[in-house]
Amino acid sequence: MEWVQTTGRTVDEAVDAALDELGVHAEDVEIEVLEEPKAGFLGRFGGSEARVRVRLKPISREKPQERRRGRNKGGSKSGSRRNEGGGRPKGRGGSRRGPEKPAPAAERNRGEEAPAVEHDEVPVEEQAEAAEEFVAGLVAAIGLEGEIESSIDDDTIELRVEGSELGLLVGPKGATLSAIEELTRAVVQREAGGHAARVRVDVAGYRAKRRVALEEFTKKVVAEVLESGEERAMEPMGSIDRKTVHDAVNDVDGVETTSEGEDPRRYVVISPT
Repeated sequence: MEWVQTTGRTVDEAVDAALDELGVHAEDVEIEVLEEPKAGFLGRFGGSEARVRVRLKPISREKPQERRRGRNKGGSKSGSRRNEGGGRPKGRGGSRRGPEKPAPAAERNRGEEAPAVEHDEVPVEEQAEAAEEFVAGLVAAIGLEGEIESSIDDDTIELRVEGSELGLLVGPKGATLSAIEELTRAVVQREAGGHAARVRVDVAGYRAKRRVALEEFTKKVVAEVLESGEERAMEPMGSIDRKTVHDAVNDVDGVETTSEGEDPRRYVVISPT
C-alpha cells in the first residue's frame, strides 16, 4: 500500500486529514511524522505546517498452518451463517495459549539472555471467521434473525447482515451499527494480537444506501456554497461518511473541503476556493 502524505496546522490535524482520505481509523494505519509544525514570525509569517505520511497496515497473507494458536484442526469455515433468536452459534473449541513468560531474573543475571517471544501473524481468513462468529452471536443474543456473510477485499474484512426488521442493529443515523463495527474490530484485534485487518460491517445495505443519500445531499450543499460564496459546515459524522463527502466534492471546481473538530464531533466544512 502506497503512503499518503498530508499536511495540517498540527500533527493531529494532518493525521486526521489522511484518515479522512483513506476512510479508516487510526488503529488501521502506520503513521510517520515527516515535519513538525513551525511557528512563523509573530506567529503568522514564514511558518510551516506539519507534514505526515500514512499508509494502511500490511496484512499477512500466510495460509493457516496445522497448528493454529490453540484452534482445533477440524474446524471449517462457511461463507454464510444463519442465526435465529433461539440460541447462540456454536463457539470454537480448543484453548488459547497465553503469552510466554520471560525467564526469571536470576537466570538472566547469569549472562543468559531471555529468548525473544515471537507471535505468529493470524491469517486474514481466520480473522474474518472470528468477526463472523462474533456478529452472529450478537445478532442471536439480541433475539433477531439474520444471515451473516463475510468476504475479504484485499486486506479488508466485509461483513454483511441480511434479513428483515434489523433496524435495531442500525440505530439513529447508524450509531448502533458504528458501535457494532467498533466492537467487532476490537474482537479481531484481540484475535490477531495487534496485526489486524480492517473491518467493515453493514446491515441490510444501510451503508450503501447512506452513501448514495449523502452524495446527493453533498451535491446540494456544494451548489449552495457556489451560489452564495459562503462556506457550509456539515453535521458531525464518522470517518467513512467524511470520506464520502470529500470524494463527492473532490472533482468539483470552485470548492474545497476540510475536516474540523474532534471525534466523535468531527465534521466537514465545504468552502469556496
